[in-house]
Amino acid sequence: MTNDRIGNIIASLTLEEKASLASGKSFWETQDIPAKGVPSIWLADGPHGLRKEDRLHIRENGGHSVKATCFPTASALACAWSPALARRVGAAIGRECRAHGVAVVLGPGVNIKRSPLCGRNFEYYSEDPLLTGMCAAADTKGVQSRPGIGTTIKHFAANSQEDNRMFSNAHISERALREIYLKGFEITVKTSQPMSIMSSYNLLNGTHTANHYDLLTSAARDEWGFAGLVMTDWFTSQDPSFMFGAAVHKYPISSSPLCIKAGNDLQMPGCQKNVDDIVEAVEHPEKAGEEA
Repeated sequence: MTNDRIGNIIASLTLEEKASLASGKSFWETQDIPAKGVPSIWLADGPHGLRKEDRLHIRENGGHSVKATCFPTASALACAWSPALARRVGAAIGRECRAHGVAVVLGPGVNIKRSPLCGRNFEYYSEDPLLTGMCAAADTKGVQSRPGIGTTIKHFAANSQEDNRMFSNAHISERALREIYLKGFEITVKTSQPMSIMSSYNLLNGTHTANHYDLLTSAARDEWGFAGLVMTDWFTSQDPSFMFGAAVHKYPISSSPLCIKAGNDLQMPGCQKNVDDIVEAVEHPEKAGEEA
């Protein structure tokens, strides 16, 4: 599709339609507008092999995701010190994405292993940002060697724990961020230009990463030259009780209008309130306020 064609489609959209494209259609699909020629695309976990949860397939196959290859974890791949191997794994995942109709794989994980107690350490490459960045860049080049297939490097940024990750606030100096926690992302963006970045659940120095302009726009886009899409992690801008129950939350959810302002293009899985909040903020910017 040419840039002129894309421009014409955007110009034809109403405010409500534009806002709907900033929110997902279902748990794994982006919004479509068939009348305007806008298709949906399918997103799927994960970094070590697809976890496509096609609901029709699940009903017909006893609750299981579509069959896919289970590759070695990121922690195992990093032990090989071989970007070439990581790229081959990425290329294989890219082939399976194409076979199963997946456009974007939600990985690789680029967070730093800050603590041995992090429950997601298997999904991250290393405690070393250089090794992390080189492996993630190689994986991305492999996946994206398949036309139309892209990666989502995550969780941006400072998602250093799995327990209570939706309700934590990481206090980190700019030097530590640049030298440790952001460096792997920077290397991946500059070396392989991933299709997308996923913001994390946590706050960073008091601001939701999903609403963090300095992180998503100033660093990723303006400094590193990131040219792709930024999406939220699932339910960052929605009521998280769906996953975590009716617990008392220390911090509020992130703001849909501030996602847009910060450079977060897509809120997943999305809900009507996300759309309504964005429309309200455009029509009444004086009421947009700060984080919800």
